[in-house]
Amino acid sequence: MWNKWMIGFLCLTILFACGTKKKITKVDKSRAETKIVSNTNYTLNNLDFHTFAGKAKTKVVFGDSNQDVTLNIRVQRDRTIWISVTALLGIEVARVLITPDSVKILNKLQGEYIVKPFNYIYRYVTEGVTFSTLQDLLLANVSMPLLKTESLTVASSEDEVQLIGVKDNLAFHYSLNQNDRPKVFRLNMIGSHGNLEAVYGRFVSIEGYEFPQTQQLKLNAQTVKLDALLEYDKVEFNQSIETPFTAPARYKVIN
Repeated sequence: MWNKWMIGFLCLTILFACGTKKKITKVDKSRAETKIVSNTNYTLNNLDFHTFAGKAKTKVVFGDSNQDVTLNIRVQRDRTIWISVTALLGIEVARVLITPDSVKILNKLQGEYIVKPFNYIYRYVTEGVTFSTLQDLLLANVSMPLLKTESLTVASSEDEVQLIGVKDNLAFHYSLNQNDRPKVFRLNMIGSHGNLEAVYGRFVSIEGYEFPQTQQLKLNAQTVKLDALLEYDKVEFNQSIETPFTAPARYKVIN
C-alpha cells in the first residue's frame, strides 16, 4: 500500500498561467520577483527565494485509504526538492528527493529504494510537466515556462485576474488574488483524462513573503486519484537547509 501511496503522492506534487486591477493590500516587493507576462501589460509577483523549508500536517485520501501524515518539505531553488513523510508517533516512513534530472524514493517501512531519471514521472503525467512546474506548485508561484505560449488569455477584474492558456499539451488556468498570487491553479492534460487542481488559502506574511498556509491538491491521473490537504505550521525562507538522502545497503532496489 505504501508503495502505491508514495507513487501517487509523487505524481500529485509533480503536477503539482492584460490589464489592471484594484489593489487592496500591498505585496512586499523586496520579497517578490516581478515578472511581465509576454504580450500583455500584466505583471506577476512570484516569490523570490533561495531556499524554502516548511512543515505541514497533511490529510491524504488515496482511493479508499485515508492517511494523516506530516510532510517536511525543503527546496533549494532550481536544484533540489526534498520531502520527508512521517506518520504516527513521528516515525519517518518515506523520503523523496527530486532534482531536474532524477527521482529517488525511500520506502522506510518496507526497506525499498527507487532511483529513476526524471522522465520516470511521464508514466503518470504528460511530458509537459517539469521540475520547474513542481517547484512553482509547492511555492504557489505562477509557472513562467507555462506562460511562454502564444495561446495565452489574460482577463482582469477589480478583485482577481485569470490566466488561461495551452502549452506542451497542458491546458492551464490560474486565478490570482489581489496581490497577484495564485489562489486557484488548474492543469489538464490534453488527450487524456488527467487533471490537477490546487487551491491556496490563508495567505499570511512570513518574513515578508506572502505564502498560503493551506494548500489543497487534487490529482486525477490515468492510474492515480489523490486528494491532499496541507496545513503548514512552520515556514522558513533563505535559511541553511540540508537534504540528506542515503539508501542503506540492506534496502532492496525496486525497478
